[in-house]
Amino acid sequence: MPSFRAPSETRPGDDRSTDLIRWAAFSCFLVPVVLLWYGTSLAGTTGTALGLAAVTAVCRVLLRRSERCAVRLLDEEHAPQGHPRGRHQRTGAGSHRGGRHSGGNSPAG
Repeated sequence: MPSFRAPSETRPGDDRSTDLIRWAAFSCFLVPVVLLWYGTSLAGTTGTALGLAAVTAVCRVLLRRSERCAVRLLDEEHAPQGHPRGRHQRTGAGSHRGGRHSGGNSPAG
């Protein structure tokens, strides 16, 4: 019976991604064996095995990359916030808030 984890306990990079990669590696082995069993040529079976291995490797790289991005986003969510505005978005005395300007350099206008 599979164990159930609450969503708060799960995190990127846990057993699900490892299991997925293991099943993919297993199928990279199993599919060529079945193809040979049913009489496919050795060249065709080798090409299929190499293709499956390449797709599995790319999927693994993409999966790990998305896990790192998810961890980084979670860290940014929980990091203490500095100033609510960026460097160029200051408000207060002397800042221009948009709108029309009458042209002079004096505060009145």
